[in-house]
Amino acid sequence: MLALIITEVDLGTTALIGGSALVVMFIAGTNFALLGVFSLGGIGGLLFIATHLSARMGRLAAFMDPQRFKQDAGLQQMQALIAWGSGGMEGLGLGNGRQKMLYLPYAHTDFIFPIIGEELGLRFSLLIVFLFVVIIVCGTLIALHAKDRVGLLLGAGVVSLLALQAAVNIGVTISLLPNKGLPLPFISYGGSNLAASLFGIGLLLNIYRQGVLEPVSKKRTTLQMRTTPRI
Repeated sequence: MLALIITEVDLGTTALIGGSALVVMFIAGTNFALLGVFSLGGIGGLLFIATHLSARMGRLAAFMDPQRFKQDAGLQQMQALIAWGSGGMEGLGLGNGRQKMLYLPYAHTDFIFPIIGEELGLRFSLLIVFLFVVIIVCGTLIALHAKDRVGLLLGAGVVSLLALQAAVNIGVTISLLPNKGLPLPFISYGGSNLAASLFGIGLLLNIYRQGVLEPVSKKRTTLQMRTTPRI
């Protein structure tokens, strides 16, 4: 699956799925040496491809020195920082943002978070981050209390996909990570990502429902059977 995605030169989605797979393998009890080999191989492969693509090298250079490349490869991140600075703590008001007026590219998709900060302020932006943390914590608890091992691993995979995607998007928009086009779950414009995110939440709710409806005595027995040293 990763080989098919990386041939499209989509390094971000490749890293996202690969990272989620490693999380699931870690929880399942995979040997640390094997995990280390997979991790080093994946990181090495991504770096090899990135260093042989001029566009990706431009993004890395812009991340290291954004002022130098603020008119080309670093344009998005510089305009995002301007949006954050313009919004301040309270924001300019809903609909009053200026960066979305063709200053910040993809302001409605990959870089919608700085627009939220510009219009609604830092407080509302931190509230969004807090809600993502709530989703991650609740999803983790649901996975840990699943009735069987399949539910545990499936829930962990869904949570890691949502968490990594949100972390990368937020990290890019505040210039903590190099520019990569991953949407912000539930918020960025686009039907396919929203549908996939809602599908994942539906899976978590189903895992929770089955875990709650299961008798307590049976749940304890199955929990002991599926528990691994990593849990």
